[in-house]
Amino acid sequence: MEGYDKNQNLRSQPQVEHNVKIWNRRNIEISGVKEVDSFDSEEFLLQTSMGYLVVRGQNLQMKNLDLDSGLVSIKGKIYDMSYLDEHQGEKAKGLFSKLFK
Repeated sequence: MEGYDKNQNLRSQPQVEHNVKIWNRRNIEISGVKEVDSFDSEEFLLQTSMGYLVVRGQNLQMKNLDLDSGLVSIKGKIYDMSYLDEHQGEKAKGLFSKLFK
């Protein structure tokens, strides 16, 4: 096929946007979420289009979960948010799978 670029399909697929909005440290809305790996009242581990995101706090509760649109809402007192690189993400998943057997 003349003029065919085998990477064309990769470029034509838009990157899923990832945004984080926080209101008064009590509500957080995260877009671009692919999967919720684990959560409890103190920590959420989310796989996003930009890598793993850990949200830590107190009395955390999932307010909304819509993985079809990639949207997660959490309420509670937010203390910390951090991104893990791929290697750390695998460690985190391994740790959680051992804890929740």
